[in-house]
Amino acid sequence: MQLVIAEKPSVARNIAKVLHATNVKDGYLEGKEYLVSWCIGHLIELASADQYRYDWKAWKYETLPMIPENWKYQIKESTKGQFRVLKELLHRADVTEIICATDAGREGELIFRLVYNQAECKLPFKRLWISSMEEKAILEGFQQMKDGHEYDNLYYSAVARSEADWLVGINATRLFTVLYHHRLIVGRVQTPTLAMLVEREKSIENFQKEKYYLVHLLMDGLDAVSNRIKEKSAAVQMMEDMKDETAQILSVKKEKKKVQPPKLYDLTTLQREANRLLGFTAQQTLDYTQSLYEKKLVTYPRTDSQYLTDDMEENAFLVIDAVNRVFPEISMKGSEPEIKRLLNSKKVSDHHAIIPTVEIANTDLKALPGGEKEILMLIASKLLCASEQEYIYESIKTEISCHGELFTASGKNVLQYGWKEVEERFFKSYGKNAEKPEEEESDFPDIKIGQVFECVVVKFSEHFTAPPKHYTDVIFCERKEWIGIEERSSA
Repeated sequence: MQLVIAEKPSVARNIAKVLHATNVKDGYLEGKEYLVSWCIGHLIELASADQYRYDWKAWKYETLPMIPENWKYQIKESTKGQFRVLKELLHRADVTEIICATDAGREGELIFRLVYNQAECKLPFKRLWISSMEEKAILEGFQQMKDGHEYDNLYYSAVARSEADWLVGINATRLFTVLYHHRLIVGRVQTPTLAMLVEREKSIENFQKEKYYLVHLLMDGLDAVSNRIKEKSAAVQMMEDMKDETAQILSVKKEKKKVQPPKLYDLTTLQREANRLLGFTAQQTLDYTQSLYEKKLVTYPRTDSQYLTDDMEENAFLVIDAVNRVFPEISMKGSEPEIKRLLNSKKVSDHHAIIPTVEIANTDLKALPGGEKEILMLIASKLLCASEQEYIYESIKTEISCHGELFTASGKNVLQYGWKEVEERFFKSYGKNAEKPEEEESDFPDIKIGQVFECVVVKFSEHFTAPPKHYTDVIFCERKEWIGIEERSSA
């Protein structure tokens, strides 16, 4: 008998169904060949300071720093019952092998290992590493399992992270609390995060808003603008000088530009676009995507890769076909997807990019909660965009002279919409629920060097320099990731 340990009950049920372990027991499911049980997140945690030494119980300067010689662990009070179930199963007489099926990542590895160690289990264990809850993916995962100790370094990195959190959090919190006679909580991630917020708020508070003006020449579809003008009187005077004057095109620069299709989503880019387009917080996006993953509708969400592995070409075609059938409003019928650019095993570490699964074609998506449905369509549209043709346009910049002053205008003419057409269809499908990014419009008028415009229309506009923006939680997550304090996989 093999014992499979998943990270949460919903995942365990999916795996148990595939393994035909359908007999429901107290805290696990049982079949002829497999027992399937689960953790509930972390069941084991690092012991509190007073579990090491009695004098560490009191918050005193003299006891710092507190550095355990040998780390101790304790069973979380709220989940003692489930740990008891797992311990009994780990020592059950007919169990000969353990399968670690917690989330395939650093924190999932730690969740399993701490239970395994705390239960003092000595049985061999294998690692199930999957990025989808589809039946096919689970079965393939069981065929490709590796010895659990091949993931020892992943476990060690998770242990190092948790011990660092303990050392910084407990010692620094006690130090500053004792020094300032007020409870001040310090954390390895929390404190630099707070510092970033304070830094940004100070920048906003100290920002000095400056007013400036632009003079506009309006000529047969062209809106040419001057350089910034600090004084309103100077802008008004320039406008008066331009009235009924003649303007002439001095230069026209045209450049053909290609915009490659976007990459697939990793978690951070999905959170960013879900925030910008749909208004979801980073946590909402993760929760919706995690639920879709557990319903077998998308692949594993906690990924930092925007590529698929080289062996996923056939599956990618099948998924795109399913997306085209399920979401006809964003489909590019008759277009041949370019899959090769999505594949790069060298840029996939633990998990590939987030994409839908073929199960979307076999599921009643109308029954999904609204947020999940929107996230699923966003992920589906990104897959179609990523496999479409380039967006090609002609960029046009022109300089115009009027009454001795120089004005500029710019725009573009689209030559091939390519992946932008999918994006446009996505925006249209949501209407006001999605905010389309601002960009220059197409159909720039046809102009030539030396062309003259008689009696131009002139106006001026008032503007202000903008302060740094307040962080949204998604932009904040991106900056934390960039400076190295992001904890994507931490539970």
